Amino acid sequence: MVGRRNTLGWVILAGCLTILVACSEQSCNADKKKPPTTTQPSKPLVKAPDFSADSAFAFVKRQVDFGPRVPGSKAHQLCGDWMMAKLKAYGAAVMEQKTTLYRFDGANVPVRNIIASFQPEKTNRIFLCAHWDSRPFGDKDPDESKQSQAIDGANDGASGAAVLLEIARLLATQTPEIGIDLIFFDTEDMGSPESFSQAAEQLNPGYSLTWCLGSQYWIRNPHKAGYKPKYGILLDMVGSKEARFNKEKFSMERGEAIVNKIWSRAAQLGYGGYFDQREVQGVVDDHFAIMEKSSINCIDIIDTRPRVAAMGLPDYAFGPFHHTHQDNLSGIHPEPLKAVGQTLLEVLFNE
Repeated sequence: MVGRRNTLGWVILAGCLTILVACSEQSCNADKKKPPTTTQPSKPLVKAPDFSADSAFAFVKRQVDFGPRVPGSKAHQLCGDWMMAKLKAYGAAVMEQKTTLYRFDGANVPVRNIIASFQPEKTNRIFLCAHWDSRPFGDKDPDESKQSQAIDGANDGASGAAVLLEIARLLATQTPEIGIDLIFFDTEDMGSPESFSQAAEQLNPGYSLTWCLGSQYWIRNPHKAGYKPKYGILLDMVGSKEARFNKEKFSMERGEAIVNKIWSRAAQLGYGGYFDQREVQGVVDDHFAIMEKSSINCIDIIDTRPRVAAMGLPDYAFGPFHHTHQDNLSGIHPEPLKAVGQTLLEVLFNE
């Protein structure tokens, strides 16, 4: 019996080996029939120009040196003329939009949007924007005697405009594959103080905000008929060393992929300390005014300091400089200007 079991075992083993060999041959033949797999090489990153933080800081200082850029003031006129001359010198096609609207208290206010286009013949376009006016009063200043006085607006206005000006300077020597529009919105900061109540529609029919008058005018009257950019990026208050650029709700609702692309690139460049991954409640800013009245997606890079919320997205607070006389040149630092400007260039040149 023992010998018979051993013989049977060898027969069974031989049969299994035959099946395995056959299966192996079939597998080899099947592999030979498969087309070779090819992996698409990733597109090499284009080296963007080096954003100069010192140059951007100098652009902030130059704006502040004119004095508060309150629409209708001499400082506002001179600063606008200087910006237009700079943009033209950098080779941009420059135009301005002028109109008169009404602020929260019914006073008329001149509006002057400035638009600089690089490679205007290209239909594939992205726009960057910021407001360049400054608040006509420091209504949040702890010193009540100063609350009626115009503020410098070094961060709230001049910092975003300075980043755009430095990008314009660099675009004069090297341009990406896409067309770029730089839009300097006016009268963003003419909105009503918290103590004042006035319906915007009563003053400017069709305008839903007493803030962001320049961007509301632009979206109703685009600088080019049928303007259809891929997307827009707004900069606001980007010059404080303590700045935190969180993922703002309205930006995420309409442009989450854009936000994630920018924040991811910032992290890769080592600027994750400024570009915070947290989401915060929505900010009523120029991007909101644009998206409210159009299908254009525009995201906001804005300094928000998250506050703990019991439920939902965290609320936020602006820095202590906001709408006070602390918003002066002493609060501006080159590092965040570099973080924002270099990140934007890397995104634009690899779009």
